[in-house]
This record gives sequence, structure tokens and C-alpha cells, in this order.
Amino acid sequence: MDKFVGYRCSLCGQEYAPGEITYTCPKDGGNLDVVLDYAAIKQQFPSMEMFLGSTVEPSLWRYLPLIPVTDPGGEGTTLRAAGNTPVYSPPVLKKQLGMENLWIKDESRNPTASFKDRASSVVVARARQIGAEVVVTASTGNAGAALAGMAAAVNHKAIIFAPRTAPPAKIAQLLIFGARVLLVDGSYDDAFDLTIQASQEFGWYCRNTGYNPFTVEGKKTAGFEIWEFWTRLSPNPRHQVFGKPLSVFVSVGDGNIISGIHKGFKDLVELGWMQEMPRIFGIQAEGSAAIANAYFAGVDHITPVAAKTLADSISVDLPRDGVRAVRAATQTNGAYITVSDQEILSGIAALGKVGIFAEPAGSTSYAGLVKALDQKLIEPTDPVLVVNTGSGLKDVRAAMQAVVEAPVIEPTLEALKKIL
Repeated sequence: MDKFVGYRCSLCGQEYAPGEITYTCPKDGGNLDVVLDYAAIKQQFPSMEMFLGSTVEPSLWRYLPLIPVTDPGGEGTTLRAAGNTPVYSPPVLKKQLGMENLWIKDESRNPTASFKDRASSVVVARARQIGAEVVVTASTGNAGAALAGMAAAVNHKAIIFAPRTAPPAKIAQLLIFGARVLLVDGSYDDAFDLTIQASQEFGWYCRNTGYNPFTVEGKKTAGFEIWEFWTRLSPNPRHQVFGKPLSVFVSVGDGNIISGIHKGFKDLVELGWMQEMPRIFGIQAEGSAAIANAYFAGVDHITPVAAKTLADSISVDLPRDGVRAVRAATQTNGAYITVSDQEILSGIAALGKVGIFAEPAGSTSYAGLVKALDQKLIEPTDPVLVVNTGSGLKDVRAAMQAVVEAPVIEPTLEALKKIL
């Protein structure tokens, strides 16, 4: 079944055939939404239960009929290992927040320890399908590590442009995975623009977030997993617990993750498998809040900012998927919330105390939940799922700011008693 039937511009609505265009709308530069043959998919899988019963693959590839690539290959490799991340419900956090129903989806359990493995696995599969020899991306670290890891798994060439200020642990991943790494003496946005120029000059396939439409197609699989988790918890037709829809909290930088989760939910609604869409809350750092600013102003035009936050993964001057990111909140009765760097650090410490080690971008979503409760944007009885997008091992330097340093003592019992 040829499920991939084309693209639709998210701004002007212009439609394109699959081979007619690759990245963004030539009319207005709008992000492209992949259009699937929903009627054919529904004919093959008349019900949600039939679809879920069609495969036992323990990864995002269990949703292959809803992903616009052919079989990705790479059996036995990390290319086939992304997704299927665990969901926890820590009693300590629920008690601290006074919540009845709280879950944390831990994306740090992906092969390269971040949410970005979802997009990179699908983009590498697409590159192999269309015969692209080289895949290139701009990244502050996570997207690049994900691309490098997925490409290495199937011996595909990858080139990464990263700001020279990216955390050393993230750069180490890029190098260990064998990608060609070029550190740019500038910001992520500078690296982004250079990557597009290079892909046009040398014919490389560009993975850039908010530019390549297949990144959303990978990230939407998190929406599928949230839906699958939720329907198992709440099997009634409207998928509600205690009569309320699920609220999903996710950190936002360039806007592609929140847009991806929203796209996953929209696909499910189109298929008739989801009757009520979860509310989506986007959380941005106060120092990198271009999308939140647009939401607060009631517009979907994104005005760049001079981003400055310790959460490097969501530090973006000009979000490349901002319009769809605003809509993810407005179209689901969600909202945007901004949090300070100190609140982000507090989130790292809070999640760490229940065994979840989040990087700053990952704890941002939890910090947003704390603030949403304080501002009464949600009630303690609302069911909430928070997405941790990446591992704290990605940025140990930031993590150390969230804790008190360990004391150094003499190797004697007397010294130990004194410190105790």
C-alpha cells in the first residue's frame, strides 16, 4: 500500500505530490505536513484494536503503517530501537504536587538518550529509500547525536554542524558515532542556515528540524505511544479518566517536537481512532520564548529573539516550526508557559529524586507543570503526562548547578563522623 500521497503547506494549504518537493513550500516557506492515504489505512485496519494487534515490534516501527517510509531495514541495529519509551508515575512527585494522576514519559531511554532518535531514525530510513548518500543536520547536540547514531547503525554518511558552545558530552557522542563534525563559531541558527546552504550546494539530504517534513513524522510516534498508553488506562470511548482529557506537557525550542506530537494526534483523529484530543501545553525557557510570545500575543507569526538559556537544546533565536507549535496549543485547548532557568534547575533536582535524570530541556516540561498548577491553568485532579526529552548525562555541567557539590573528606572514620 502506498500510504504516502503527498504534502500540504501548513500556511497556504497548497498540496504537492511526493516527488514534487522535498523540504518547505516554495510559495511562502511554510512547513509541509505529510498527507497519508487515511482511507486506505482505515480499510486495512478498520479498528484501533486490529491495528495494535498487527505487530509486536517493541519500537516506534510498530506504527510503520502510519509512517511515510517503506520498511526501514537495519534489523538488529539501533535504527530499529527508537521509541517505546517507558512511562512512570512516581508517588513522591504526586504527593508533592497534590496530584492524583501524573505520569512521566522518559525519552532519555532512547538509543542515543533523547527524543530526537525518533526523527533521525525515520529521516535515515527516508534517505536510504531515496538513495541519498549523505545526511546533514544542524544541532546543539541531541539531533546531531541521534542522526550520527542512527546513520552509524546502517553505515550511512552523516555530517553535523554544531555551535562550538554545545556541551562537550554531546559533541563526544557525535564523534564516537563516526559522523563528520564541524563546529560553527556562531549560534544554532547560524549552523542551521549554513546547513541548508551546504545541502543545496552539495546535494546532501538535510535533516534539519522544522525544515525536513519527515522529522515530524518520526516525532509524531510519541503521540501514538501516548495515545496507546492512555487508551489502555482509559478504555471508554472518549478516553477520559475521572471525566477529564489528558494534558500533555512538553518543552519547546524550535517547535518540532510539540508539532510532531500534535501531528500524531491529528492522524489518529483523521483515522477515527481518537475521539477527543489531549490538551497540549508547550513550555519554553523565559530566555528563549519566541513561540510563547506569539501565543501570548494571540498571533502565529513568530518574531525572533536573542535566545539565552542554560537549556541549550531549546535555545533558539528563530524557531523554524513556530506556527505549527502555536497551533498545537491553541487547537487543543492547551497553553504556553514560560519558566526561568532556576525553575528548570529545580526541575532537574525534583526529577532526579525519583530516579529520572533529565537534561535542562527535559526538566523544562516538569517546571511548566509546577507553574501551571500554581497559576491554576490545570487542576490537581487533571490527568497529566510530562515528557522528559533527554538525559542529564548530555549536560552534566548544567546538572551540577542543580545540586550541592559533594564534600571532600579525609579517609578516616573521624572525618566521616564530623561531616555526618
